[in-house]
Amino acid sequence: MRRQATERAASLLQVEAVRKRYGRNDVLAGIDLSIDTGEVVCLIGSSGSGKSTLLRCLDLLERVDDGTIWFEGVDVTDPRINADVVRRRIGLVFQAYNLFPHVSVLGNVTMAPRRVHGRRRREAQDEALALLDRFGLAAKAHVFPDSLSGGQQQRVALVRAVATRPRLLLLDEVTSALDPELVGEVLSMVAELKDEGMTMLIATHELSFARDVADRVCFLHAGVVHEQGPARQLLDSPREPRTRDFLRRFHAR
Repeated sequence: MRRQATERAASLLQVEAVRKRYGRNDVLAGIDLSIDTGEVVCLIGSSGSGKSTLLRCLDLLERVDDGTIWFEGVDVTDPRINADVVRRRIGLVFQAYNLFPHVSVLGNVTMAPRRVHGRRRREAQDEALALLDRFGLAAKAHVFPDSLSGGQQQRVALVRAVATRPRLLLLDEVTSALDPELVGEVLSMVAELKDEGMTMLIATHELSFARDVADRVCFLHAGVVHEQGPARQLLDSPREPRTRDFLRRFHAR
């Protein structure tokens, strides 16, 4: 118990035996995972292995059926916890961009800082414009999302999440809806965020990206972390037969 308490204090995020079921289907069947501040962890696995469900549970969009999630040393699965307060410190970007179509790019980026975090209009706008400029989107600040390419929309969604200054950024297959030629511009932005020390948990099917960017890779199978390790070690020389089979089938596609 003392060792677990020490781990929770040291880790930004600690997931212990988390389960989530839909009907009779155990989507998460006992997830154990920890992430330290500044660490980038990639989740890989087949469709249905639980990657997206885990991210939704971590952002408290789904309530777990069993187990505990510790974030910044606090049990956020406690039913007395205010989920909205927790979400202020966590950014989540979906594979669907989820931008507000009737609001400009600048309005999308400044909405949460102003309405949720209470920042003044000028402060929120100045920071948003600086972020948009940094990621090559300054010229798009006053246009509406439907005039942007898919890659640009996804980068705006990332900027919107970063603008809230999250302690943890969750990315759910952020390139899966993009044409191949647009994937690189989104992944380069994620790599830049890593270089700046952003803590990220990324569900991805881009294995070459995971090898280059992740500190650690976790292979999910049947709702559990079947194997985890340093990115290059797990992707190049996995220990478990099931991991080797997944990677073999993935590369054969």
